[in-house]
Amino acid sequence: MQRIHYAGGVLLTGNDIADAIVDYAAALATGRSAASVDIPIRTADGGVGRAHLLVGPASQLVTEPVESEFDELVDEALVARLRTATTGLSSTRPLVGGVSSDEEIDDADTDDLEWPPIR
Repeated sequence: MQRIHYAGGVLLTGNDIADAIVDYAAALATGRSAASVDIPIRTADGGVGRAHLLVGPASQLVTEPVESEFDELVDEALVARLRTATTGLSSTRPLVGGVSSDEEIDDADTDDLEWPPIR
């Protein structure tokens, strides 16, 4: 599990989820953009809750590994969506075929990115 320090508070979530959020926030910051993300968290009594985070250029996220008596939180679909969104924001795509500056570029490979926010 990892503890995320966010907006003056702390959230406890799974390792992969926390790592994906930090990477996504970094990619958003590079592009000077922001997004909201809804993640599973452990509540103080050990139950499972949800937290809604706004991440982007001003996000100050710190994560730290913690031992927990509770089961690891896992959300493979969320992590996959975050990774896809991160890759879409941070990757450069080579231009093939010599498109001139006045031609439209097909960006269909970004159609899988979710907007509004990833949930």
